[in-house]
Amino acid sequence: MGKSKENKSIGKESMGKRSIGEESIGKEFMGKESMGKGRRCEVVEYVDRASGTRVVESVMGDGALRFAYETLLGRTMWPVLFGSRIPSALLGRRYDSPRSRRDIAHLASIPGCRAEEAEKPISEYASFNDFFTRRLKPGARPVGEGFVSPADGRLMLYLGADADMPFPLKGATRTLREVFDGDAPPGAYDIAVVRLAPVDYHRFHFPFDCSTPDPVRVVPGKYHSVNPIALLRYPDVYADNERQIVKCRAAFGDFYLVDVGAFGVGTIVQTYSGDNHAKGDEKGYFKFGGSTVIIVLRAGAVRFDDDLVQNSAAGLETRVLCGEKIGKPR
Repeated sequence: MGKSKENKSIGKESMGKRSIGEESIGKEFMGKESMGKGRRCEVVEYVDRASGTRVVESVMGDGALRFAYETLLGRTMWPVLFGSRIPSALLGRRYDSPRSRRDIAHLASIPGCRAEEAEKPISEYASFNDFFTRRLKPGARPVGEGFVSPADGRLMLYLGADADMPFPLKGATRTLREVFDGDAPPGAYDIAVVRLAPVDYHRFHFPFDCSTPDPVRVVPGKYHSVNPIALLRYPDVYADNERQIVKCRAAFGDFYLVDVGAFGVGTIVQTYSGDNHAKGDEKGYFKFGGSTVIIVLRAGAVRFDDDLVQNSAAGLETRVLCGEKIGKPR
């Protein structure tokens, strides 16, 4: 496909997401801690880019996640809950059922869902997953200048990383080499992690004009949650969960998009076709669950925006929207 126009928007083919800062490798990116009923309870904060304010994240299924990751009984169930596709597949089947339509209203009521941006009224969606993988109204996600976010989400940057550096959080023992299943490209990298929450628009897009010379590589794995509660307790999730990796060739050099599955995500669906893609073209979508898109670039290939670098250096994610400028190729 040809070059995209800067006033292009992602509506029926929408996108969105965020990035991290300079010295944040090895830092935990979750916010404050509070005491509650005799146990520590993390308060998950991020920076809302549009307003510049810190926001406490609304965590869907907070109680169940805390049971699974913060109790001994919950952790003993990990092989059953997260070691097999079966629980996620069963959940996916439930949310594909017409009976799941009654759950749409609850998701739509959670702050940040922006249900009014959906291309159809809520009443017209056939199932919960039909709404969860919704496209947006034309113009809902304008495609900005430069290098843009591939998805809606909370973005962290890891600049100047290498393949053997523990990734992405303090306490992680796995590396980017393991994320790539031993086949990581050589050299130093800049990494942008865009973490989607259930309230987000769950289609993801190409962040820059590029070609895809090779087919998607699927790396089988587990199905841990990518929620902040889970990431604090299990920081190796990006190297252990199922992921799909594609190499993208752009004018400034090659970069990689790594789509990471999570608990509840029955399927990662790649919708693109052909070898050439304009910035903002739809690449695929995640079914129900929290999910993540990881961008891996040659170090210095893109100059990321100052606010994203500063927030990441402070250990804070930044909420970005699909198609929003996050940097400029050098």
